[in-house]
Amino acid sequence: QIFNQHNAEAPNLEEAFHRMAQMEPNLDHDVSWFLLPSYWAKMVVALISFLCFANSYDGDFVFDDSEAIINNKDLRAETPLGDLWYHDFWGSKLSSNTSHKSYRPLTVLTFRINYLFAGGFYPVGFHVINIILHCTISVLMIDVFSILLGGLQFSNKGRRLNLAPKSSLLAALLFAVHPVHTECVAGIVGRADLLCALFFLLSFLGYCKAFRENKEGHTFSVFWVLVSVILGAIAMLCKEQGITILGLNAVFDTLVINKINLLELIRKSLYKDKSLENAGLLRKGLLFRITLLMCGGAGILYIRWRIMGTGPPAFTEVDNPASFADSLFVRAINYNYYYSLNAWLLLCPWWLCFDWSMGCIPLIKSVSDWRIIALAALWFCLIGLICQALCSEDSHRRRILTLGLGFLIIPFLPASNLFFRVGFVIAERVIYLPSIGYCILFTYGFSLLSKQAKKKKILAVAVLGILLVNVMRCALRSSQWRSEEQLFRSALSVCPLNAKVHYNVGKNLADKGNQSAAIKYYREAVRLNPKYVHAMNNLGNILKERNELHEAEELLSLAVQIQPDFAAAWMNLGIVQNSLRRFEEAEQSYWTAIKHRKKYPDCYYNLGRLYADLNRHIDALNAWRNATVLKPEHSLAWNNMIILLDNTGNLAQAEAVGREALELIPNDHSLMFSLANVLGKSQKYKESEALFLKAIKANPNAASYHGNLAVLYHRWGNLDLAKKHYEVSLKLDPVAPGTKENYNLLRRKLEQLQKKGG
Repeated sequence: QIFNQHNAEAPNLEEAFHRMAQMEPNLDHDVSWFLLPSYWAKMVVALISFLCFANSYDGDFVFDDSEAIINNKDLRAETPLGDLWYHDFWGSKLSSNTSHKSYRPLTVLTFRINYLFAGGFYPVGFHVINIILHCTISVLMIDVFSILLGGLQFSNKGRRLNLAPKSSLLAALLFAVHPVHTECVAGIVGRADLLCALFFLLSFLGYCKAFRENKEGHTFSVFWVLVSVILGAIAMLCKEQGITILGLNAVFDTLVINKINLLELIRKSLYKDKSLENAGLLRKGLLFRITLLMCGGAGILYIRWRIMGTGPPAFTEVDNPASFADSLFVRAINYNYYYSLNAWLLLCPWWLCFDWSMGCIPLIKSVSDWRIIALAALWFCLIGLICQALCSEDSHRRRILTLGLGFLIIPFLPASNLFFRVGFVIAERVIYLPSIGYCILFTYGFSLLSKQAKKKKILAVAVLGILLVNVMRCALRSSQWRSEEQLFRSALSVCPLNAKVHYNVGKNLADKGNQSAAIKYYREAVRLNPKYVHAMNNLGNILKERNELHEAEELLSLAVQIQPDFAAAWMNLGIVQNSLRRFEEAEQSYWTAIKHRKKYPDCYYNLGRLYADLNRHIDALNAWRNATVLKPEHSLAWNNMIILLDNTGNLAQAEAVGREALELIPNDHSLMFSLANVLGKSQKYKESEALFLKAIKANPNAASYHGNLAVLYHRWGNLDLAKKHYEVSLKLDPVAPGTKENYNLLRRKLEQLQKKGG
């Protein structure tokens, strides 16, 4: 029996539901919720999902955004588009030993488009796209949930019927306002999960579109099955989880399209029941469609493998300590504990953190640990749901529970550590897709309670309260993601044992110039994780700047002892040793840093300074030249070359280097100043004057710029202008070396000229 679709008026919908109920139980009969026309339902979901995350639109680039966007060369126009297909999410070559193998070229492409349209790294455009994506996904969820909760039925005209408008609206609202989604929406890097979810849902809806009922019976479109596979491939190119939609499509086909009882099928298979031939698998094309899905999935994975290679991703013990445990028991028990925590975040998303690694969740090492209770609770619930999904006599219940569990578990499998090691303990972003299954189960549970409850309105008000609390929690959490300071500090109460949280708070304080407070947090990070080499490196840097050189040397020496290939720590150790005048050790440290990082312009720059201190001028010039070859915009290296050549009397060479530098960095006022000094000594006064004035225009409060321009005028014989700039220089810096003496000489000369004139 086929029904015509009516969306404009509620009575027509109710009539359709009543007629559908004659075929199988309808979830909406038991749900005490609002009934809205399809258009209005989608408008409400879009608006509420927008309100949840709207305050994140003007947030900064935070946390992983720096590496994935600001420091990612794949976003810049000079990087060929083809490179995106051979680089990972962070811009590293997939063949590199340090690559995390996160292959998401389409997500990086959207970042690149954002960057090009904005004309630079302006975060507003990035955030707006994320908010729009989440709103779009939430609206699509109404269609998805209407199929998952109400079944797949078509009208005479081939239009899909929404047989569960109240239930699908409730489930879509639960999804739209879930606080665990904040990381995906408010964190720009979460774009990968959003794009993956968008094409994941489109693949599912495309697969559903392959089935239509007409007067001749059940048919399906091979075209739409193939479109679904292609959309699944696109989802995977946005994030790895996308490939799981092909498995979910197969589950949906089995349960909804073919209405197969899995338990009965297993029994018949075990007993080799001949009635399997009448199961309709071949008649309805299930095996053919599953074969298409399997071949498509295998082809996608093969192409991905060919591009990425076979090398495993490079993770460390602090990223995922359970995966490095020697004992299989410890690994298994902690993985299951992580699953229970993920489930708890779906049920009660109150304690949210940007990072759950580095001691945030201590390992369970024995069965006496009280946290074993969480594992028992998780598996008690899962086994109960699985038994109901397989053994219930109610086919409607079997279908909804199996689909709910499928959407909860299958998209989570790539993050489960079962197939390969992942680089995190818990990541809220990976729950974005599994939350679909949670919303299905929640809505079905609500319908069962509504069926039993005498006062259904009280139950509906309670659910409304949950939605309202979640909206408020989303808004609060979004505001925390607007800046690194708020984000990092919000984690201190959630994960006080997480060394990375203290490290990031310290780094944020150091960037703002609050070194004393930063030292406190860096020390705590090292205390919590005595092998945290990055915290040691940053703390050593601050102590070096505060001239606490011996402690800085101890920290940096320990860092390179723990991680011998830590190039930045070797370089900083060299700087400290140079300050302690242990030049041979410093030189050795610099070369060790370069050994571990071949292209290290800053290290070549510091090596050049060491050679300059030792009067090894040729070696210094070579080191600085290497720095500028590796990094043409390295202003300090160019400046030091000009100054060294100037001081050693090589004015022609200094001038050539200065002109070369200004061609590469035309707006650098320090280079203008250095070249102007050289030109003045070469008696090219006019050109020197022009560069001095240009440098002063760019940086008018530099006393040395005015002082040296005054010297130029003094030599040139333009005494009035010399007097003017000497006075400006002394006003800006009354103790500027040499300026006061030169000014007094000029005044005496002017007095002598006045006497002669008189």
